[in-house]
Amino acid sequence: AREVLTAEKDPEMREMAREEIADLEPQIESLEEELKVLLVPKDPEDEKDVIVEIRSGTGGDEAALFAGDLYRMYMRYFQERDWDVEVLDESPGTVGGFAKVVLEVSGDMVYSKLKFESGAHRVQRIPETEAKGRVHTSAATVAVLPIMEPEDINVRKDDIRRDVFRASGAG
Repeated sequence: AREVLTAEKDPEMREMAREEIADLEPQIESLEEELKVLLVPKDPEDEKDVIVEIRSGTGGDEAALFAGDLYRMYMRYFQERDWDVEVLDESPGTVGGFAKVVLEVSGDMVYSKLKFESGAHRVQRIPETEAKGRVHTSAATVAVLPIMEPEDINVRKDDIRRDVFRASGAG
């Protein structure tokens, strides 16, 4: 369109080119961002189902309550997306929440949506367990692992090493 502005002698065509430039320039940035996303290689794990582990960390009973809050938050998120959830293991906290809870989550593109949730999560609040109103810091960890199928795992014979040890003394 810019070439038309410099080479075109007809004033109407020049005005149409100016209008087209004014309409298209604001779209450049958003289209470039969209193009960047499309150029990123697709993670082959994105479509896999996952195992999610939520474990209370530092903070005692309050950390277990926080892990319970995270569990409820994630369960709502899973329900909104119509993902299936199965509780594989749970260890309740002494005053509520969880010391540890392990879930299997299956559905459409689960790993792609959850893979960045892994890590330590921290909260600062006045807990229900606090009598004097002091702010406590508690932590919980979340681990998200894709469920691997047997055909996804390829162990070559060259990668296996066998060591044999024998006792040299009596017994």
